[in-house]
Amino acid sequence: MSRSSAAMLSPLRRKETVAGERTFFSEIKRFVRTSRLGAFFSLMLIGIVFVAIFADQIAPYDPLMADFTALRSPPSPTHWLGTDNLGRDVLSRLIHGTRISLFVALVSTVIGKLIGLTWGVLTGYLGGSFDLISQRLVDVLLAFPGIILAMLLLAALGGGLSTVITAITVLSIAGTVRVIRSVVLSVKEQPYVDAARAIGVSDFGIMLRHVTPQTIAPLLVLFSASLGSAIFAEAALSFLGLGIPQPQPSLGNMLGGVLANQFRPQWWLVLFPGMGITLTILCFNLVGDALRDFLDPKLRGRIN
Repeated sequence: MSRSSAAMLSPLRRKETVAGERTFFSEIKRFVRTSRLGAFFSLMLIGIVFVAIFADQIAPYDPLMADFTALRSPPSPTHWLGTDNLGRDVLSRLIHGTRISLFVALVSTVIGKLIGLTWGVLTGYLGGSFDLISQRLVDVLLAFPGIILAMLLLAALGGGLSTVITAITVLSIAGTVRVIRSVVLSVKEQPYVDAARAIGVSDFGIMLRHVTPQTIAPLLVLFSASLGSAIFAEAALSFLGLGIPQPQPSLGNMLGGVLANQFRPQWWLVLFPGMGITLTILCFNLVGDALRDFLDPKLRGRIN
């Protein structure tokens, strides 16, 4: 290619790049217009994730270091959120506990949604006896109260980080299968699916190329909402002493360990971990609602 041809093509490439950037930024603007509250909490959620990732650099103290000269110290310039019964800095434990809770929620939700997506597509598309047996298994999983089922799994598998992730993963599968199956039942009746089947596309190809992409939007909404549920489940299990074992901090065992030692603990030992749980779950839920509105094609004509 000559230099003159390259010079003629380069402005076109720049225009395509600018157009792509404009499309990206326009989608961000549309998301903000869809829900300003959701956009605000999205920024807050990004901040929480940033703090969790760089917990080692941000935390002022080692979360496991005990200072016996400052037992149960209230918030002060030295310890901004006070110290616990062993003199450990509450702020440092809250930061590291947020990282552990987010890690458990993210890993368990990703695994659970992938299993639920695969199972839901298969049972919705194949139908027949496979769908019948699958739905009875899903009914059994949904019949158990979530925390009770997680406690049974932890009692059978033992404590630890991996078993907590496994228990929360199992909790998130059944609901995902039910939602994805309902989407697949409507999608597989569409004319383009019949056309793909008529030209000889295999069932696996139809599920992979034509059915599964139509489930991504509801799956993303389920994913964001389930992250908050997973954090609540981890906090509840750790509060009961069945989750993340001590001395590693998590949002749940910071509350559970305090309330197990005394009936009326110091206010800062309950308030700040409780606020951390509430704020994180609130962020995920509101971002999920905003994402649902953003992905709804019926709103695209109203919100520009």
